Amino acid sequence: MITNLEKIKNCLKEKGIKPTYQRLKILNYLKESREHPNIEMIYKDLVKEIPTISKTTIYNTLHLFVEKELVLTLSILEFEKKFDGDTSFHQHFLCERCGRIIDLNCEASCTYPKIKQIDGHKVKGMCSYFKGICKDCLDSVGNT
Repeated sequence: MITNLEKIKNCLKEKGIKPTYQRLKILNYLKESREHPNIEMIYKDLVKEIPTISKTTIYNTLHLFVEKELVLTLSILEFEKKFDGDTSFHQHFLCERCGRIIDLNCEASCTYPKIKQIDGHKVKGMCSYFKGICKDCLDSVGNT
């Protein structure tokens, strides 16, 4: 039976990336996380397991992963980049109260298909999101 880390190792190799321990752990973290972490969050969680990891290593690794289309960069928040290990076509919802970024199921919430090309231009991604108040905040305060 193939483990999650073995799948990630194979994924890195397929993209021509040397599967170092730190790269494996960073990609595994992003694939398992639904929090859309920033560099600081990734560092804070991984330094517990890898005391020698640096923010520079995380930054450089994320840059490589984005370049190789293994992770997405989210620029939803004005002054903060977040990262998403889910590269499938989906939308995001930003809660204006708690600040969470939540994945949305595009099949149910989006009316447009994933476009790969427009007028001969290669489309690598689309930057749009929904914003409002998440259901958890609505439940805790009441519908406003």
